[in-house]
Amino acid sequence: MGIEIFAIIFIAFTFIILLSGIPVAFVLSGSALLFSFIGIMFGVFDYSYLLAIPNRILGIMSNQNLLAVPLFIFMGLVLEKTKIAEELLMAMNILYKNTDGGFAISVVLVGVLMGASTGIVGASVVTLGLLSLPVMIKNNYPRPLACGVICASGTLGQIIPPSLVLILLADVLSSAYQQAQLNLGIFTPETVTISDLFAGALIPGLLLPVMFIFYIKSLKINNINKDITKDIGENINIISSFFPPILLIITVLGSIVLGIATPSEAASLGAIGSLLIAFAKNKLSFNVIRNTSKGTIKLTSMVFLILIGATFFSLVFRGFEGEELIQNLLSHGPENKYLSLIITLGIMFFLGFILDFIEIIFIIIPLFGPVLFSYGFDPIWVGILIAMVLQTSFLTPPFGFSLFYLRGVAPKEIPTKDIYKGVLPFIIIQIITIGLVFMFPQIALFLPDLLN
Repeated sequence: MGIEIFAIIFIAFTFIILLSGIPVAFVLSGSALLFSFIGIMFGVFDYSYLLAIPNRILGIMSNQNLLAVPLFIFMGLVLEKTKIAEELLMAMNILYKNTDGGFAISVVLVGVLMGASTGIVGASVVTLGLLSLPVMIKNNYPRPLACGVICASGTLGQIIPPSLVLILLADVLSSAYQQAQLNLGIFTPETVTISDLFAGALIPGLLLPVMFIFYIKSLKINNINKDITKDIGENINIISSFFPPILLIITVLGSIVLGIATPSEAASLGAIGSLLIAFAKNKLSFNVIRNTSKGTIKLTSMVFLILIGATFFSLVFRGFEGEELIQNLLSHGPENKYLSLIITLGIMFFLGFILDFIEIIFIIIPLFGPVLFSYGFDPIWVGILIAMVLQTSFLTPPFGFSLFYLRGVAPKEIPTKDIYKGVLPFIIIQIITIGLVFMFPQIALFLPDLLN
């Protein structure tokens, strides 16, 4: 049995076990160790690859950029659990209540702000669904539109900095890009930083909501019920609900993109800033801090466990000459390197139906990244395309995660088909935007080039 057969069986076995529901970190590390021992028994695997695991784990735990992960999670959870994000939505609804399609537009704008503050898709979709869906239904909005705009706006946290997707993507992309350069004989490899990816995501991330708003305005929907403030909180102070979160977001993102602070420093600023806002609003309590800390520890532990498991997986895959296998598949497949990139993005899109974005980032990019970057693709451009494709997979029926989140909080009288029907125009908008970024890379590269 050839070594490439072991690599193929290894990948297939891992993905089958992933579908069983066993925690991803244990699947990745467990299948890697199992197949490494089998490979050693058959004499096709060099056990010295396993000796590199302790250093890899140490590198993950001491990575300064990854310190931003728990801090941004903490910031987002504080804004969520203190209801500051909810107040922001209510204030925006009041501002736009008398304009055509105003409530749908306010959902898009708050989706942008929540994406930039929490970066957690599930929390964004659930919050927007609970607060906005009843309001839009009472205002005679078409149910598919109401559902579609909530799902689409809730996923903006995938692409708008400081997205957790972009933070994790930057680290994995950097490793894959360095590996590609080393394979090409470049022994002083360049890196991809979080600030580079944040800068690259800003224009595409803002282009999407702008296109959403143009679509909503083109429908010319009138808000029927003008006396809606009672439904969304008539005691909401627009200024205090709107400006503090905006100032926090601008401060955090601005300090990273302009190079004033490192991502971990800016994330700590965001965490402290969220606490100060909650304290100023008299929303900070021991229970809030306790629940936020527990949630942060839980999510952070999950992320780092998957990182460690993915390290096991990638090392064993490399030991089975997996990189050479993918190189041969792509080189003997489509002759056009751009077609190879499209195929890779398509694989990620379909995997987005069954796997979480974290799993896709840590499994697929280490496999395909070095090969793609050896073709000369810009890693920032590729990273933005990957983030946008993963975001689109969150929306696509029948398995898009954001559809499940909304179905969980939507009234029973709203059928699932209305949710599916509602997201289709937004999926088309997403695909158009991805196409624009694909054909015109400067949409993603303009700001990074300008800042560098």
